[in-house]
Amino acid sequence: MFVMNEIHLLESKSNVYPLLLKCKALARVIKAKRTPAWPTIPTKELPEKQICDKLIDCYLKTTENVYRILHLPSFKRDYEELWEPGAYPDIAFIVQLKLILAIGAMSYDDDLSLRTPAIRWVYEAMTWAAEPEFKARLGIQFIQTQILLLLAREAVGVSGDSVWVTAGDVVRRAIHMGLHRDPRHLPKRSLFANEMHRRLWNTILEMLLRMSLTSGGPPLIRMEDFDTETPGNFDDEQLMIEGSLEKPENEYTVMSIAVALRKTFAVRLMVVGFVNDLSSCGTYERTLELDAELRSAYKTLCRTLGGFKPQSGRPSGPSPLDLRFVDFIMQRHISALHTPYLIPALRQAKYALSRKLAVEAVLKTWSAVYPTSSIMAPQLRHNGPSLPQDDLLSRLACSGPGFYRVASLQASLLVAAELDNQLREERGLVPSPFRADLLSVIQESREWCLRSIKVGETNVKGYMVNCIIVAHIEGLMKGLDAKEIPPLFLKAAEDSVEECLAILEEKAGQSQDEAADPRDELDVGIRPQSPDWDFLVSDAMFAYNAGMSEPMTWMFSEAVR
Repeated sequence: MFVMNEIHLLESKSNVYPLLLKCKALARVIKAKRTPAWPTIPTKELPEKQICDKLIDCYLKTTENVYRILHLPSFKRDYEELWEPGAYPDIAFIVQLKLILAIGAMSYDDDLSLRTPAIRWVYEAMTWAAEPEFKARLGIQFIQTQILLLLAREAVGVSGDSVWVTAGDVVRRAIHMGLHRDPRHLPKRSLFANEMHRRLWNTILEMLLRMSLTSGGPPLIRMEDFDTETPGNFDDEQLMIEGSLEKPENEYTVMSIAVALRKTFAVRLMVVGFVNDLSSCGTYERTLELDAELRSAYKTLCRTLGGFKPQSGRPSGPSPLDLRFVDFIMQRHISALHTPYLIPALRQAKYALSRKLAVEAVLKTWSAVYPTSSIMAPQLRHNGPSLPQDDLLSRLACSGPGFYRVASLQASLLVAAELDNQLREERGLVPSPFRADLLSVIQESREWCLRSIKVGETNVKGYMVNCIIVAHIEGLMKGLDAKEIPPLFLKAAEDSVEECLAILEEKAGQSQDEAADPRDELDVGIRPQSPDWDFLVSDAMFAYNAGMSEPMTWMFSEAVR
């Protein structure tokens, strides 16, 4: 990506472009095999119960622990009834269950063996949701299914139009149902109804921020637009007993993580609104004010999640995996706030703090999804270079195309930009030391992208770009002249695409000649502004506040060095 323009100049001398054409054609074959017909009528067919149990467990650990959607005792009761002889389950529950299975499938195993059925389950849910809607469907179960569908489309990669667009529909539906008003303003209802009301609205708020960060679009909500209070610190079983008392804040429940995150929501909303606001350019003082507020909220969050008192016979606090998910979310906001000043800091010392904080945040983001990274302290590293066998967050970030993967890829690119800047800044008469931790992240990202292709990703450009970056950085480290570097990255591009082509051929079951279709040539390109440059999903994170019209240009332009 540092030298894309040179690649275009050398297209006539290289084999990169024809190879990309073949990869694109193979990708279409692979996608066509995975995608069911539309409409896909929902069925009651499910995998074996043992597999379903594991998929639900994956969903609970990666999603429900942070974003509360289900009332677990009710869900588990209905789920167990499915397997009883003569059971005749409601199709609405089957659709909801299949969405849960689809989300769980993205972290089920290292090979993402259930990608194709997961896509079908999402298509079934989309077909069901597209039916004419009646007032009878405007209840808790329906809004739960809408949220799950939003998450499943993002996780599995069934986006169609952006999931951020669909998030707007979900929030408006929730407002139409009155979820934005606290239950105290409504006719008296049960504790269960009131708390599920607050929980679902809280999760919708989190989804809006998450989709906004990924898309670069505005958050779609203001604090003045709702008055629904934070959910109570109740365990799910308590909601079935009218008159149950809310547990103290320092006593851990299934809602503790969601409640703690909600206390940071106001400042996170301001951050997302600020970075995605077209009028925020040049307001660095406001950036520092938001950073102070965000860090204060983050410290309070850390104290809360680390200060639960021991309880006999039950978890006394969040699991290490839960904490990594929460930290990933918070670091994502910090990096988004400071990224616009990463390159301007090279010219103006007043932005040096943002440069430092942005790099720190993306390194923490990377270590969260890649716990075996060499940047981790020795006592926290696992033995061997491979990802942990059952690390669910690593699987999500590697195989799923959603929030975690996008943020991780952006983190590795920002690390590459920082190392490139350091190497350029510190050129002198003798070789200068460089940060080995930054180089290791870039090299790990290259292997990580290749792993994604091996488990089913069809877009090869992420891996190609990482290989080009490594070649470019290594050339700078050797002190090569600018004219000596293009052949290195050209060879890296060709080798990486050839490697990907072999993987895609195996998955598509076709030869190179069968895969290539000259009619596709006009539809394929490697220019940053191409709509097919979707391994980043959105260039918005890199484009705001840059004052440039071309996405990504500001980061690598010689004019801003």
